[in-house]
Amino acid sequence: AIEGVSEGLIMTLIAEIGLDGIRKFPTAKQFTAWLRLAPNNKISGGKVLSNHIPKGSSRLKIAFRNTANAIGNLKEGWLADFFKRLNYKKGRATAVSALARKLAVIIWNMLVKGQSYQPPSLYLFLDEKRKIAAAKRIQKQITKFGLTDRDIEITKY
Repeated sequence: AIEGVSEGLIMTLIAEIGLDGIRKFPTAKQFTAWLRLAPNNKISGGKVLSNHIPKGSSRLKIAFRNTANAIGNLKEGWLADFFKRLNYKKGRATAVSALARKLAVIIWNMLVKGQSYQPPSLYLFLDEKRKIAAAKRIQKQITKFGLTDRDIEITKY
């Protein structure tokens, strides 16, 4: 079960598109675009002019957004952490839309591809990701300069 997802969203999904209706969408991107949850990127000359989600509403889109909003009020969980990070950076409305899209992709993968929902057990937060990236950069530089363990002597002070 996906944390924060209620039976109401699943019932709305079945009522709006039927039991096999989601299989009509070959990709998750097409499913989210049909829901009007995929960003409508307008690019000219390599510059992003607009990247908002398109206007338009459906009961299913509203159900996904309401579920995303409810997950945003949870105290813990990786979806709630994702929501909180986006909420801090971009605002609540953008975070609700992004999480609604993420939920739609997760549900599409579960129903069409048959994948089980597996939240990351040890979610790497941004500072841990930065540490790993820094270690990889240092390792790459060491191999670039052809240094060995003998050349690098690390002493603790």
